[in-house]
Amino acid sequence: MMEVLNVGGLCAEVARKAIKHVHLSVLPPEGKVRVAAPLGMGTETIRLFLISKLAWIRRQQGKLRGQEREAPREFMNKESHYLWGKRYLLEIQRVESAPSVEIKPRKLILKVRRTADPLRCAASLDAWYRQQVRLTASDFIASWQPRLGVKANRLFVQHMKTKWGGCAPATGNIRLNTELAKKPRECLEYIVVHELLHLLEPTHNERFMVLMDRHLPQWRQFRAVLNRLPVRHETWAY
Repeated sequence: MMEVLNVGGLCAEVARKAIKHVHLSVLPPEGKVRVAAPLGMGTETIRLFLISKLAWIRRQQGKLRGQEREAPREFMNKESHYLWGKRYLLEIQRVESAPSVEIKPRKLILKVRRTADPLRCAASLDAWYRQQVRLTASDFIASWQPRLGVKANRLFVQHMKTKWGGCAPATGNIRLNTELAKKPRECLEYIVVHELLHLLEPTHNERFMVLMDRHLPQWRQFRAVLNRLPVRHETWAY
């Protein structure tokens, strides 16, 4: 059952779970605060924890609310689209074959059937982005698994509204956000390493941070790049 705490004018959702440590999240786009707390932790202990984190929470909320957002895409010629952090101008070509995408210098060519409306164009491009993430992430996973001494089970690529990635240590499954195809490749590599390391350490505790620093010392730089780039225009839900 979800509990809501009001601390210093801040509303935080609290969920108690079978975990050992408190996990604090500030979620996009508006900075919704969510706390996962151990089952036996009292409300006043959680309240004191939130009070100690108020300054950090408000800084994170300010960053999220000020983050640039992409304008809604209309799928018109010369509209801006992104691949691996680079900007391309869209060119739509009407064809009598299956949808496809071609990249040329400064141009992204989307080939769709003559009857394709903007929704169909968006679906075709999203499917292509998903494929780009899957192919590139698979290469990163193959490279990093022996270095980390882990083995992922399955890779899923999908739209994720509040996360760039996720890992289920119990199953070994990794999930990645389709939107990562629009960000620089090093951002995708950072997320892949992050999720693979959760196979060694499921939580974001001190050991996890030590592992990140050991294997990818520049990870904070990549995280900063990822967090300051424009994010997808959409209505977020939880």
